[in-house]
Amino acid sequence: MGSKNKLKRFKENETFANVLQPSREEVTSDFSLKGKWNTFFKNDNPIVLELGCGKGEYTIALAEKNPNKNFIGIDIKGARFWRGAKTAIENDMQNVAFIRTQIELVDYIFAENEVDEIWITFPDPQIKYQRTKHRMTNATFLKRYHTILKEGGIMNLKTDSEFMHGYTLGLLHGEGHEILHANHNVYKNEGAPEEVTSTQTFYEKQYLEIGKPITYIRFKLNY
Repeated sequence: MGSKNKLKRFKENETFANVLQPSREEVTSDFSLKGKWNTFFKNDNPIVLELGCGKGEYTIALAEKNPNKNFIGIDIKGARFWRGAKTAIENDMQNVAFIRTQIELVDYIFAENEVDEIWITFPDPQIKYQRTKHRMTNATFLKRYHTILKEGGIMNLKTDSEFMHGYTLGLLHGEGHEILHANHNVYKNEGAPEEVTSTQTFYEKQYLEIGKPITYIRFKLNY
């Protein structure tokens, strides 16, 4: 994407009522919507997050299928989720929002027990050992997610990385978390939830074209 196009999207994001782009300082110093997301959506419906949402395909698809839930996509790259935000506005979807911020600040944005479900879709697997701290399913991140999830809240990981799939499964087993569903190839093996196979991101379609298996884990965090 050209730099002019990016700047145009950044500018347009600023005009979207469903996009929030707080500074790091605003997020870490008593973020105004923490514990009060019902005031943003003007209802008390369940909140579902997509972390590292990219273009927001999952956020939009799930929001269309579940009008009685509120969906929030989070990504540091605003020029990407511009597409999802614009689609939501064009279709008058009142249950969608996007936040431009770092994933590691998620527990500053949401209060304890405020979130019902979290989706992590095609994260960077950060394969090198020295990048372990950046993996979105490492032990530190899982504790952050647990803080904001309601009792019995659901986690979903969908990835094309066998490494990320195996790493996460091993960690979940080792820490005694509850694995509800694990699948090494959701399009070949039976039993994958419909919401996992019916929605495909831009990159996922590319992976499928070259025959790359898509993996999925659904789990609950027990601490």
